[in-house]
Amino acid sequence: MKREALLIYGSSETDADLFHATGFLVPDPVIFLQVGRKKTLVLPDLEIGRGRDEARVDEILSLSEMQRGLGRGAPVARVIRRLLRDRGLRRVTVPDRFPVGLADPLRAGGIRVRWKPAPFRPQRVRKTPEEVRAIEAVQRAVEEAVGRAVDLLRRARIRGDRVVYRGRTVTSELLKTVIHGALLERECLGKDTIVAPGDQGCDPHHRGQGPILPGRTVILDVFPRSTATRYFADMTRTVVKGRASPEVRRMYEAVREAQERVFSMLRAGADGRGVHRRVQEFFRRRGFRTGPWGRKMEGFFHGTGHGVGLEIHEAPFLGPRGGRIAAGAVVTVEPGLYYPGVGAVRLEDMVLVTRTGCRNLTRFPKVLEIP
Repeated sequence: MKREALLIYGSSETDADLFHATGFLVPDPVIFLQVGRKKTLVLPDLEIGRGRDEARVDEILSLSEMQRGLGRGAPVARVIRRLLRDRGLRRVTVPDRFPVGLADPLRAGGIRVRWKPAPFRPQRVRKTPEEVRAIEAVQRAVEEAVGRAVDLLRRARIRGDRVVYRGRTVTSELLKTVIHGALLERECLGKDTIVAPGDQGCDPHHRGQGPILPGRTVILDVFPRSTATRYFADMTRTVVKGRASPEVRRMYEAVREAQERVFSMLRAGADGRGVHRRVQEFFRRRGFRTGPWGRKMEGFFHGTGHGVGLEIHEAPFLGPRGGRIAAGAVVTVEPGLYYPGVGAVRLEDMVLVTRTGCRNLTRFPKVLEIP
């Protein structure tokens, strides 16, 4: 039986599978081929030297050398066909995100192209101890950054319908600046960070804008990437500057209990879809309705969690498309409740799934009210 030939064409700055396979960061698209355990990279000349020093592959080929005899500036598809022909290969397996503009000319040239759904590299799901340490390092940066934002809110004062710090109205933008500055000090980049006050938080991916409102919920969801290791971390906290309403306190306790229930369910072999359904049922039993609210949704209407690693959302998933969870997976646990006019509550920790349970990688406290 012939060994499977795996083909990736992309930039490892944006393609997590390629970076995981090679450990080589390159901004422009390159050709990667793995046959059995042998890994080959085809690089442009300006990347050859660095690639030979840094890439975890068995063979590095020059793109310009591969193009010789094919015509100057030969298209990538012709280079790949030559690479495959030299190895006696007539079929390849590609990721589901492989460009159709490259797959079609390969097929026209007699190559059988089969795509494989994510995860293309299933070994990415089971994190090594080194990968777990990298993720934990980013999580410590997240916790420090969120801690600075919470400390600013603690030092701020309520003045009527405003929250004021050193004479300035505290806004979502100010808190994000504080968070991003702290992340940069730890060589992490925050992108699309969420600081969503009031009803903005009821749209779970609303990044937030404008003033922080006294007595109203604020969603702080921070998920940066390390510029050194390329790994992500993810954490969410919900806070209120001042006193929360009884309704919000009830929501908060329900979300916190739901999260604890998920912790108790997670272990190797747990079914992500089943865990999610049990969280949905828990909220229903507690009287928290999920369904349409005008043109939007209210209640609990997103997944319970997702894998984290070289991508912020990767397998496995705790949700409708979930499956069995393997030991070594790092997943978020992030139940939430959203009711416009009342508030939004989401709590999110990252855990490492083990054979017998899970280990929480998050240390930051859960406190709703900030006096």
